[in-house]
Amino acid sequence: MSKPKPFLRSVISPGTAQSKNIQWTVFVRNFYDLYSKRKEYKDRKLIGFSGDQMYEVVADVANYKDFLPFCRKSIIIEHNPDKFMKAKLEIGFPPVIESYTSHVTLVKPHLVKAMNRDAQLFDYLKTTWKFSPGLKSNPQSCIIDFHVCFQFKSIFHSNLAHMFFDKVVKQMEGAFFKEAARRYGRASLPSHRLSATASEQHS
Repeated sequence: MSKPKPFLRSVISPGTAQSKNIQWTVFVRNFYDLYSKRKEYKDRKLIGFSGDQMYEVVADVANYKDFLPFCRKSIIIEHNPDKFMKAKLEIGFPPVIESYTSHVTLVKPHLVKAMNRDAQLFDYLKTTWKFSPGLKSNPQSCIIDFHVCFQFKSIFHSNLAHMFFDKVVKQMEGAFFKEAARRYGRASLPSHRLSATASEQHS
């Protein structure tokens, strides 16, 4: 009886051409992440507040200065209820202090999307919140999709922000949940982070 053929090894031996190519690819990706002027953060969670409740918190731009960390000013310039809003915002966290006009698209109770292109430090800054139904058995729940994407005009500011970007964005995201708890009481369930491919409707 002939011996079975050995399985191919999943780990490529060091020093081979394949290994060097992989090392170079990883280096290029890490270099791009560090020196790219574009930064991005995505999160998807099942949380213990309804979509309507979270929409009301996120759409309350006028009061951002009262509950959002690093937000120094939030002044409404123009407002068409549940459709459109224009606001003057000032954010400040080392090394970034920026004042800009935010153009906010509102689709109650599903979407709050903010965009600006008139900042001094940013080419653009885009923030998107989407709210979907949560557990069928718990109306006091929803799925949130949170996405922040911005691009610095300067590599210098981008490199400085690289060190703390995720931490700052997570703090700001968490501040919305804390404000929801202050307004509506304790969450009906602990938040659960979901994968991007998770179903929007849970049983």
